Amino acid sequence: MQFDVTKADLSTAISTRCEEMDQRHGRRIRSQNVKTRAALAEAGVDVLGLSVGADLPWLCGYEAMPLERLTMLVVPVDGDAELVVPALEASRVTERPSIFGVRPWGETEDPCALVAERIPDGATVSISNQTWSQFLLRLQNIVPSASFEPASRVVGPLRARKDDAEIESLARASAAVDRIAKRLQNGEIALIGRRERDVASEMARQIREEGHQRVNFTIVASGPNAASPHHDAGDRVIQPDEVVLCDWGGTMNDEHGVGYCSDITRCVFTGTIPDEFNALYDVLFTAQAAGVAAAQIGATCASVDAATRSVITEGGYGDYFIHRTGHGIGVEAHEDPYIVEGNETPISVGHAFSVEPGIYVPGRFGARLEDIVVATAAGPRSLNMADHSLVSVTA
Repeated sequence: MQFDVTKADLSTAISTRCEEMDQRHGRRIRSQNVKTRAALAEAGVDVLGLSVGADLPWLCGYEAMPLERLTMLVVPVDGDAELVVPALEASRVTERPSIFGVRPWGETEDPCALVAERIPDGATVSISNQTWSQFLLRLQNIVPSASFEPASRVVGPLRARKDDAEIESLARASAAVDRIAKRLQNGEIALIGRRERDVASEMARQIREEGHQRVNFTIVASGPNAASPHHDAGDRVIQPDEVVLCDWGGTMNDEHGVGYCSDITRCVFTGTIPDEFNALYDVLFTAQAAGVAAAQIGATCASVDAATRSVITEGGYGDYFIHRTGHGIGVEAHEDPYIVEGNETPISVGHAFSVEPGIYVPGRFGARLEDIVVATAAGPRSLNMADHSLVSVTA
């Protein structure tokens, strides 16, 4: 079979596809800008200043390099937004949707002075939480009449509610780490006789091979190390007949180059599972399912935490559940909303967060079970579909 397609036809098709993608990206970013400006007005904020961190790519599609040279998007509540960017970085911005101006600055210019020119006297400025202190202190000195507050007060709630495209990006990233979980549970990732750090390195490689641009973390905790929730994989050699807790995730770019995160935890047992640990895991399994089921629209974040915690407490392990039930996830691995006691924020459509109760018995063992969940009008949707059972592996 022959296809009568010329190079010109192919080039035109590719260009059309790219233009369509840019148009969709532009529409999405314009929508986010409209919502952000409305939120600024409602909060009584005059200027939004976004530097390094996740707020910037979320709002404008450009991710600043964490350099000693200042990059800052200045968004007034009324008027044109402008990206103040080092001249040597400006070429990275040209392909972004043209919804903000670009002000490159040279090596002999003061970028903080350029930003300060865009801040009216007496303004209230929401500045990104991860802005380097040297830049914030300099701005405070140049514009002493302005007041500064964390941008998370305005941007956090907006980022917390994912749109359909963002949910699809999270789902793609979750499916990728699910495939690694399946290999772990099938015994395709060798454990016994290997150092934790070597297994962690293999999982990091697989995260990248599954399409992630970044590896955010790989926790591999065996035996008594599994009692440490954030154990740093080390030289301990994994033994037969013990639990291995694995928690891993990364950042996978969407079609526009904006990264969305994955995060999953599964436990396996290297041999015959003793009754004591089976009993513990049964409680954990039930608690995690209860947390997912509780994540209904209108329920509070605190009530989801209470749902998992009550099961673990009733099972006799309450003192061994030592962290919150979950955290929001999106362009950052940890963001709003946080599933923790005291957070009375109602769960809304589009909220995406982990449900990850854990039980940790110091000096002996531990276990955690984690999925990413999205709140929908039809009920909670788990993005991670990998087997939730405690699987025995012999490799």
